[in-house]
Amino acid sequence: MNKKDVANFRKQLKLDNDLLRITDIFNVYVRKESNEVYHYESHPFSLLDREQQELFMANFKKVLTGQLDIKLFELKFQTEIEMENHTRNVLHGSLQLEDIDDWIEQMLLMVEKMFKNRQYEMDVVVSFIRGTFFQPLKKKNEATEDNERDEVTVHPFILCSINKTEQPKKTLLFDFIGKEFKSHVVVDAVINLTAPLGGFLYPCFTDGYSDVNHILYCSGKANEPDYYLIEDVLNGEAITTAMEEKVVFEEIVKHVVGEQVNAETLANVYEEINQMIEVEKEEGEEEPRLDYKDVERVLKASGVENVDIEKVEAAFQTVIDDESYELKATSILPKYNSKSIKISTKVANIAISPQDLKYIRQVTVNGKKCVLIEVEEDIDIEGFKLIPETLLS
Repeated sequence: MNKKDVANFRKQLKLDNDLLRITDIFNVYVRKESNEVYHYESHPFSLLDREQQELFMANFKKVLTGQLDIKLFELKFQTEIEMENHTRNVLHGSLQLEDIDDWIEQMLLMVEKMFKNRQYEMDVVVSFIRGTFFQPLKKKNEATEDNERDEVTVHPFILCSINKTEQPKKTLLFDFIGKEFKSHVVVDAVINLTAPLGGFLYPCFTDGYSDVNHILYCSGKANEPDYYLIEDVLNGEAITTAMEEKVVFEEIVKHVVGEQVNAETLANVYEEINQMIEVEKEEGEEEPRLDYKDVERVLKASGVENVDIEKVEAAFQTVIDDESYELKATSILPKYNSKSIKISTKVANIAISPQDLKYIRQVTVNGKKCVLIEVEEDIDIEGFKLIPETLLS
C-alpha cells in the first residue's frame, strides 16, 4: 500500500458510510499477570450504541494514522517457514468464514500468538472488526443528482487494534444532595483507545486490488516497530524503518566522500533525490529506490569529486553487506519543503529546510567557529533591527 491507498481506506472509517460495512466486533481482555484471556465478547457492530461505535471508529483510524516506514509498514509474509497456524493462512481463511463462532475461534488463535511469549506491564484489550470495503471503479457523475454508485469492487477485511488499560485516578466529588465532599474511587479499568499499542490491517489494498500476500502492520510509536509482533505473530519478513534507512544512506555517503561535507553539496544531494521523487510522481510510478548506481550518479551530479562506481559499490558492501540493496528515496530525504533539518549548538538551535541548506556555512571568525546564514532581509529581534557588521577572519 502506498500513502494514497492508506489514506483512501482510512477516510472510509466513519459511520453512515455506504462504502464501508462493518459486520462484527470482537473484544478480548487479557490479564498481565497470566497472559490469559480473562473475558471476550462479540457483537454485531450495528448493535453497539452510537457512542461506542464512534469510540471504536476513532480508535481504528488512530491505528492507521502515521507515515509509511515510520509508523505503518507493509509486510510481506514469510514464505520459507511452514506452520499450521501461519498468520497468512489464519487471516485469509477467516475472510471466508460466515459463522461467527468459527471467526471468533480464529481471532482467539491470533490472540494466543500475541501473548505466547510476550508480557505486557498492564492489562491489554485486543479488538478485531471484520467487514467489507466497497471501492468504486469509476467516479460518479458530479453533474447529476444520481446517488447510485457505479460498479464497485468488494474487499473483505480484518482490522485489529491492541490497546492498553489504565487504572483510573482517585477523585474528590461534591455531593449536592448530601452537601458533603466525598472521595470517589472507580474500580473499572479504563481502556485507552486514543493511543493504540499496535495493530494490523489484512489484506493490503493496492491500486484497487486486495493483496492477500501482504499485511499492513501499525506501530504504536514512530520508528519503534514491535519486531516480535512483526515476525513471530504476523509472520512477516524483517523490515527497515525510515530512520534506519536514512542512517544506512549516511554511512554509505561517509564511506565514499568522508566524514566532512559542505552544506551546498548536501543541499545538492537532497535536491537530486527530490527531483527523482517528483519525476516518478508525475509519471505515476512507484516511489523510486536508489541502488549503488543511482547513489553514484546522485553524488556526481551534486558536485562530489573522485566518485566512481566501484567505490560506491564497495560502500554498499561494507555498510549493509549487500551491493544489490536499494534505498527508498522518501526514507532518506528529509521533508523537502519544511524545516526538517535541525542544527543544534550550545548557543542556539536552528531549523532549516533541505533546499535552503545552500544558504548556510560554517566559518571561522577570529579563530572561532561560527554558523553563517545568508539572508535577504534585515534581522529583527524583539522589535529591534540588528546593526549590519562586516567581519574579516
